[in-house]
Amino acid sequence: MPDPNGFLRYDRRLPARRPVPVRIMDWREVYPPAGEELIREQATRCMDCGIPFCHDGCPLGNRIPDWNDLVRTGGWDAAVESLHATNNFPEFTGRLCPAPCEAACVLGLGGQQPVTIKQVEVEIADAAVARGGLRPQPVPAPTGKSVAVVGSGPAGLAAAQQLARAGHAVTVYERDDALGGLLRYGIPDFKLEKRHIDRRLAQLAAEGVRFRTGVNVGVDVTAEELRAEHDAVLLACGALQGRDTPETPGRALRGVHQAMAHLVAANRVVAAAGEGRPALATLPDGTPIDAAGKHVVIIGGGDTAADCLGVAHRQGAAGVHQLDLYPEPPADRDAARDPWPTWPWVLRSYPAHEEGGERVFAVAVQEFVDDGTGQVRAVRIAEVTVEKVDGRRIVTALPGSEREIPADLVLLAIGFEGTEEQPLLDQFGVTRNGRGAVDARPDWQAGADGVFVAGDMHRGASLIVWAIAEGRAAAAAIHAYLGGVGTLPAPVDPARQPLAAR
Repeated sequence: MPDPNGFLRYDRRLPARRPVPVRIMDWREVYPPAGEELIREQATRCMDCGIPFCHDGCPLGNRIPDWNDLVRTGGWDAAVESLHATNNFPEFTGRLCPAPCEAACVLGLGGQQPVTIKQVEVEIADAAVARGGLRPQPVPAPTGKSVAVVGSGPAGLAAAQQLARAGHAVTVYERDDALGGLLRYGIPDFKLEKRHIDRRLAQLAAEGVRFRTGVNVGVDVTAEELRAEHDAVLLACGALQGRDTPETPGRALRGVHQAMAHLVAANRVVAAAGEGRPALATLPDGTPIDAAGKHVVIIGGGDTAADCLGVAHRQGAAGVHQLDLYPEPPADRDAARDPWPTWPWVLRSYPAHEEGGERVFAVAVQEFVDDGTGQVRAVRIAEVTVEKVDGRRIVTALPGSEREIPADLVLLAIGFEGTEEQPLLDQFGVTRNGRGAVDARPDWQAGADGVFVAGDMHRGASLIVWAIAEGRAAAAAIHAYLGGVGTLPAPVDPARQPLAAR
């Protein structure tokens, strides 16, 4: 039984981040490992709450109170087993997920700080490596069925592992030169060092999963060829179509780029350096996209914008402004707007924000200003108000509030418009809906027999924990479709949505 008084004896504490002057000189993770004493103390704060709403906050249904109490009592091996029972990749979610489980922690109902669920999770995941490595699980007798997984992000990899462990032959197709999807090239190393991905890939390979990189399905291999070779196909291609502002004057100027282009280029440089190869941060056509010595303006207030901010600091930007369309959020939950246990609208500051830069709220770009040669030299912004009218967002600029901010490099981190238009969609007979995503039937099939969809490609750009949950659920549906023995865990259905106030 958990300690019902732990939260009264201990305050919420996280391990200290690496000092700013030190960490911006490299690309290593911001957080050092936490000591066992700290993690045991924090796990003790998880009380016997009766109804653990953290289960509902987490789409994976992680057994959070169970593994918290196992850590409290020193049962690390059992905690590792309990954590992996519902989550294929806790070392990813423990580093990258914004933790909706913590927003749903019952302590929040009483005005207390929630349990550090995410930190305990990552320490258990790291303990799995330290206490014997990520040992492959024995694979049962082959079923004789074959599955193609298109895309090697968290949804695709989670599905691949579940299906391989059920005895199916699984091949993962990735159009990039390395596996991992956005985990590999979209997430900076200071949030997720790529050794964590490589360890999991080695485990999957040992469990029988085959990988084919540099294969663009729909171009290098057709859908017809893929379906002839496999009994089922899972599309897990992500939602990489970045939202743009083509109507903004000056959008075509040099130096104005999508944020993901900046992150991918930076990740490639870090990967090359780790392999002892020199590389420059450039676009595929050779255009430089490095922030060194430049005045950088990042448009957007979410995770991607914060990632660009941290990258710009490490590349040596002369200065950085981050622009947000919305007013500055409150420091604490507004119960009238976002009642517990829903995900609250509050000011979220990331480690990158304490490293430098200036955040500017309630502003919108009116123009990207030309230096006279076709290169951006500034952005002209205005203060704005934002209203919702009949479900539509109305942005109104305040007269007389315009001003310029110097800008040599502008990064658009304003969200994603769904999965990309690509040849495989037509070839598999699936279409994008109005949100740019691909709809799934209740059995996760995407409108064509034997073709399934999961992750951001189905949900739209979302959290890594949702991607893993959908990958596991789609794997369960594929296993049933193939006539597999027994059932696999299915934590969500295609219509499942996050906790929300009705």
